[in-house]
Amino acid sequence: MDRLIYTAMTGAKHTLNQQATVSHNLANATTAGYRAETNAFRAVPVFGDGLPTRAFVVDSTTGADFTPGTIQHTDRNLDVAIRGSGWIAVQLENGEEAYTRNGNLQISPNGILQTHNGKNVKGDAGIIAVPQDNRITIAGDGTVSAVPITPLPNTVVSVGRIKLVDPPQNQLVKGHDGLFRLKDGGEVLADANVKLTNGALEGSNVNLVHEMVSMITLARQFDMQMKILESAEHNAQQASEIMVVRA
Repeated sequence: MDRLIYTAMTGAKHTLNQQATVSHNLANATTAGYRAETNAFRAVPVFGDGLPTRAFVVDSTTGADFTPGTIQHTDRNLDVAIRGSGWIAVQLENGEEAYTRNGNLQISPNGILQTHNGKNVKGDAGIIAVPQDNRITIAGDGTVSAVPITPLPNTVVSVGRIKLVDPPQNQLVKGHDGLFRLKDGGEVLADANVKLTNGALEGSNVNLVHEMVSMITLARQFDMQMKILESAEHNAQQASEIMVVRA
């Protein structure tokens, strides 16, 4: 059969992968701090007998769109949004460090400052423990302070400082959990230039109109590739009939 099938087959396969990426972006259009995923592909010639007149598609790069999202004010003490570039460092279950822009924080039952999905927020000196019966405030430099509710509400105690980092974008890779990590592993040093806005969250940077148009375009591409496969099969059948007749 004509090597044309490689072009259509791999094209259809990766079109489905792109559809999955678009669907994932649409599902996270309202997720705070979400960075839209992107796909890129390249054509590779099919070598064999004769000239390389056909090609197939392979993944070239899979990355993320680092365009900042819109800042939305919530007036919640544990909500923070990063101004400009930068990331909040979190500690994973295996002890590794990862990075997020989602500043929807919470206090665990054990008094640990965590992300909304239970990841411990890293401080300059480890995890940040918050004493009970205290109101929490987070300053622009990431300093976490505890204000006793009673009996002396005017007493402010610093309990830690959120580790804020700003690694180069080309060194980050996005994981399946939505968190970013360094490509070569390791950790990033804290950056004092990264600042927070308290009582606010950064919205998702997903462009709904663009993603919907992409979904329609990808559906049409998939249909076209299916038609190419049908044409290749039809051509093979016609060639077989001609060979039988001549024989």
